[in-house]
Amino acid sequence: MRIILVGYGTVGRSLTDLLKIQINKLRRTHGFYPRVVAVVDRGGAAISSEGLDLETLHRVKVEKGSVSFYPGVGVAGISALDVIREIDAEVVVETTPTNIVNGEPGMTHIKEALISGKNVVTTNKGPLALALPALMDLAEYNNVLIRFSGTVGGGTPVIDFAKECLNGEEIVSIRGVLNGTTNFILTEMEEKHVAMKQALSRAKELGYTEEDPSMDIKGIDSACKLVILANWVMGLRKKLEDVEIEGIENLTLKNVEERKRRGELIRLIGEARDEELSVKPLPLPKHDPLCVKGTLNAVTFQTKFSGEKTIVGPGAGGVETASAVIRDLIRVKAALMKR
Repeated sequence: MRIILVGYGTVGRSLTDLLKIQINKLRRTHGFYPRVVAVVDRGGAAISSEGLDLETLHRVKVEKGSVSFYPGVGVAGISALDVIREIDAEVVVETTPTNIVNGEPGMTHIKEALISGKNVVTTNKGPLALALPALMDLAEYNNVLIRFSGTVGGGTPVIDFAKECLNGEEIVSIRGVLNGTTNFILTEMEEKHVAMKQALSRAKELGYTEEDPSMDIKGIDSACKLVILANWVMGLRKKLEDVEIEGIENLTLKNVEERKRRGELIRLIGEARDEELSVKPLPLPKHDPLCVKGTLNAVTFQTKFSGEKTIVGPGAGGVETASAVIRDLIRVKAALMKR
């Protein structure tokens, strides 16, 4: 399988590192022979129809700052769109940063890949939160696939659990802790009796949040993930603008401690039920399966016939998200083999 990788930040580098480590197992267990034929970053691209050496690729990025310095096959200044259009490949892996205003540049990358007949695997929540139904229609029209397991739950297979393990069930609602940063902040407030500001500072120190944490604490990241889940798992056709959003920015230590005295914990909960989507901080009984601590995510699927099913695990991380990308690539490969 020939792969074009667009974006070579934390997730992109983790992906090539993981492919290098797992290559023999992937071939032996899944008959999966990945060949990265192009990688694009802000400085340009490295392109080789024979496949790039992944160790050299990583070293060049770290030492030189751009894959365009890859010896012999680096191309400075070339755009991702030109690479997607001109280079033959079965899959485009899109890992550029999330933009919830207009989804760019990921939106255009994904559309161009689908239109050109290439399958897409992405970790970019922006385009999916803004236009997943339209992107799914575009993929179907062009007889290709779009997969995005790494957008929700990182390495924890939240989407896969719902689509595969609950296959044949009817999922009537989804409730979950979808953002590890806010969950860490709330846990710090509960257990260390610190105010929001101190808990947020600690999250930044540990690398759990970006320099601007507003996507997390305002509930926007959770809302993006909820839209993706609701559309893909429940068959809805929702956008980010359809979600009622309230973050945790106005919660005080007093709020948290009052609830704790009552045997409750506050969690930022995303919920999809009866066509209604919301994200808001809610008090839950402390023994509720969604009362996870630290940076964990937890999602409960209410099914029509077999009751509630909850999946818990870490929600982010470069290697964890890269593992989800590999799962998606294996599924794309299996689908192509059936054609």
